[in-house]
Amino acid sequence: MDIKELISKPSSEQRKALINKEVSALELTNAAYEQIELTDEKVAAYNSLTKDLAVETAKKVDEKIKNNEELPPLAGITLALKDNINLKSYPTTASSKILKNFISPFDATVTKKLKSNLIPILGKVNLDEFAMGSSTENSAFKITRNPWNLNKVPGGSSGGSAAAVAAGEATVALGSDTGGSIRLPASYCGLVGLKPTYGRVSRYGLIAFASSLDQIGPITKNVEDSALLLNVIAGLDEKDSTSLNQKVPDFTKDLKKDIKGLKIGYIKELCTEGLAPDVSETVKKSLEIYKSLGAEIIEISLPLIKYSIAVYYIVATAEASSNLARFDGVKYGFRAKDVDNIYDMYVKTRAQGFGDEVKRRIMLGTYALSSGYYDAYYKKAQQVRRLVKNDFDSAFKKVDILLSPTCPHTAFDIGSKVQDPLSMYLTDIATITANLAGIPAMNIPVGLDRDSMPIGIQLQADCLQESKLLNVAFQLEQAVQFDYSIPIKKLV
Repeated sequence: MDIKELISKPSSEQRKALINKEVSALELTNAAYEQIELTDEKVAAYNSLTKDLAVETAKKVDEKIKNNEELPPLAGITLALKDNINLKSYPTTASSKILKNFISPFDATVTKKLKSNLIPILGKVNLDEFAMGSSTENSAFKITRNPWNLNKVPGGSSGGSAAAVAAGEATVALGSDTGGSIRLPASYCGLVGLKPTYGRVSRYGLIAFASSLDQIGPITKNVEDSALLLNVIAGLDEKDSTSLNQKVPDFTKDLKKDIKGLKIGYIKELCTEGLAPDVSETVKKSLEIYKSLGAEIIEISLPLIKYSIAVYYIVATAEASSNLARFDGVKYGFRAKDVDNIYDMYVKTRAQGFGDEVKRRIMLGTYALSSGYYDAYYKKAQQVRRLVKNDFDSAFKKVDILLSPTCPHTAFDIGSKVQDPLSMYLTDIATITANLAGIPAMNIPVGLDRDSMPIGIQLQADCLQESKLLNVAFQLEQAVQFDYSIPIKKLV
């Protein structure tokens, strides 16, 4: 197989070629950089490249193969790292002017795990500034484009992660998900995106947006690669007090398990109202596939879902206001010049360093936490959040998996929603509830709309049920046989 073709394949085919010594890890890594050079001027996925680190890792893999030593399952498989996850000695900017020249002094826990598994990290990829957005148009540096159609957004906030994988510029990627930031870009770019259970993966070294909602997860071409990458990054971390002390199973073990008799509930409120016609048809098609595989289909009502947008945008902005207080021009990052006093320096640094969307959310959050409004907004939102979680707990007593569209529509045109924040926020209607409830959820690409743009289906499971979730997703993937390689062929 031609190496250009090989780098567009999932990890299993690349690993086979590595083990059989048909190709070296260094050749795979160099081929990925050639693809970046060829296509990233159009796609704009990468903020910075880490070629010396990736080449060094690839050489270690080749040395192990030469000596017939055992290799970790994803050794030599190239990865794009979202630019809000710390990588020691390299820039970590969160796509914000305020961190433009920041060099990370330490590795995030997930980054350490990638290195110990000999996964070459190709570079840091673009995102909505501080992961605040649904389109990757809020970056301080560039607008990332969807490889399926360069006039459309790749989704956000992990748009760079999804665009890099969809364009063949990396085999797998890591993103972060606060309200759909892994699943939405995966849906728009025709990929598999998994948000694990809250606490399943350490957040140490992830630049915080909303600490009770953030979670790191994989964006890949297929379900097996997501399971393999989750195997690498999951587990207890003493540096993260919210990480769970739960045994990490082999998430690939149950992928091919029969799902006959499994109960799949479609969420009435998300499957019937406000959907684009093509998305609605894809939901029906997915339910029919599951029915043919022997699953039992049940309608599930989550009546409190209608409050989730309001709850999310109070909780998330309040936590963002608190977390982003540390970016003040004193300790690190950008500092405004021509200031009269320390107060003036704080104000000018934050005014010049943050983009409009980040400022908007900081102000919303500060207001919600302010004296006299805390009980009316933040406290009330947390109480309703508990009720939303109760809705999910009740649903999972009746079904094993919940199904809905990942988004009510497919990728929209760049610039079409920038002036309408509320419309942009509503993009997340189907995804934010999983973050509020702390449950695992993932996107599976199932079809194309009339403009040949990908349509994704979201599957959700109860806490720590990633194995079941991946199994159900794998069965849908095998039935659909979605062609993720279309944009790679178009771009070259």
